Amino acid sequence: MNLSVIVITRDEEHNLAACLESVRGLDPEIVVLDNASTDRTVEIARRYTPLVSGHPFRDFASQKQAALDRATREWVLSIDADERVSPALAEELRVLLASPAAAAPSASGYEIPFEVEFMGRKLRFGGLGRERHLRLFRRAAGAFRGDFVHESVAVRGSVGRLRQPIRHIPYRDLDEYLAKMRVYTGRAARKRWEQGRRFHAGHLLLPLWEFFARAVLKLGVLDGTPGIVWAGLSAFHTWVKYLKLRELGSGAREGSR
Repeated sequence: MNLSVIVITRDEEHNLAACLESVRGLDPEIVVLDNASTDRTVEIARRYTPLVSGHPFRDFASQKQAALDRATREWVLSIDADERVSPALAEELRVLLASPAAAAPSASGYEIPFEVEFMGRKLRFGGLGRERHLRLFRRAAGAFRGDFVHESVAVRGSVGRLRQPIRHIPYRDLDEYLAKMRVYTGRAARKRWEQGRRFHAGHLLLPLWEFFARAVLKLGVLDGTPGIVWAGLSAFHTWVKYLKLRELGSGAREGSR
């Protein structure tokens, strides 16, 4: 298949093997770009591909672009270490990219549905059941855009949709959630501060709305305990993010004295 798979990593020894195993049957070129991992991530990556290199992290968009720049095949699939190509998606990719009739698909990129798995269950509600991301694209037509919080692929040309999902397992346990939350809330607060946004008391009500919206309005309760826990953790994430924004304001005031 004329396919490159790109993955960026940082201390992903618990995730990476399952991620790369899920694409190995497609016989792709696999490119792994690592940011100074301190665990066995690089060792595991080299079991699957010789195309493993290091690159200092600045933001997600530039890191994934650096991985893309190392790919050589016509089509690129960008996945994260905590994601898995489902067997059904692998077959769909095989049909799309390997058959003579599909040698030149009309679209320049394809959005792929996502299934988020949390506490051993696929979440269908709470705002997650219809999640899609553009992850498959022609290498010559695509580039990563974004900042240190969010990134996305921009393609020249039309965008189609695939039917089968990528499985996303973002957190193994609560400790991993809290570790990632510390990083992402700090980046999100910094982004808001640089955009000129400042903390106000009304932000303290946003966690209540976040929980209500995910658990009730978006029917997260129908996912049972995992759905309610997800809504609660999302609310906590929002609360911490704005408290960190408040800290940035307090620090700036102290520095100006």
